Amino acid sequence: MSARILMVASGKGGTGKSTVSVLLGGRLAAAGKKVLLIELDSGLRSVDIISGVYGKTVYDISDVLSGRCEGDKAVVESPVYKGLSVISAPYEGGEVRPEALRRLIGRMAPYFDFILVDTAAGLGAPFQAARTVSDMALLVLTPDPVTLRDGRIAADELVNGGCKNVRLVVNRVGPASFGGAVRDLDECIDTVAAQLIAVIPESAEIQHSAAQGMALPAGCLAFKALDNLARRLLGEQLALAVRW
Repeated sequence: MSARILMVASGKGGTGKSTVSVLLGGRLAAAGKKVLLIELDSGLRSVDIISGVYGKTVYDISDVLSGRCEGDKAVVESPVYKGLSVISAPYEGGEVRPEALRRLIGRMAPYFDFILVDTAAGLGAPFQAARTVSDMALLVLTPDPVTLRDGRIAADELVNGGCKNVRLVVNRVGPASFGGAVRDLDECIDTVAAQLIAVIPESAEIQHSAAQGMALPAGCLAFKALDNLARRLLGEQLALAVRW
């Protein structure tokens, strides 16, 4: 076993990147894959709540990357999504250095099928470190002009830095998303200049499950969209699971 490394990024904050990371990890795990989610967003930690490991963590990614503990000491299994394990970001501080992250990934890769690296928003140190270790980048963006513009900057940074495998996830799509400042999905794709891999609807179920650290209900459209994203990453050819 040698993990496939996916970074989950965004140009700006507030796109739902960390929520998508956890829910995608959960669906990959449900497909029988062993998944590790590494959160790099120091000071804005949320993966522990969304994945249900809040209160169960002793060490975080800062402890690992600084050498205060080995990587396996910081790994916590999600009680919500069987097969998904998490290394949380610290509540504050911490430095993400590419060489330290690369060593951690190298040690963990033989034990997992997928490693998801949830970066901080923007193009700072977490983004740059994740870029150096990832096989693919998922850009999670919402359909508004500012987010799409910033997403294009992030996509260009990835491609210019050697990451040619960039995919677009358009999140929080609803009936009012298009026809105004953003015309349609094609405009999202053209603006970011990345291949679309998923459209995830605006969803009260996602908001509730993320806030409560509970599993996303299997009957909702958002569940289907995330399941299709996971299955596409596993090589299946599927239509977008969207309605608006």
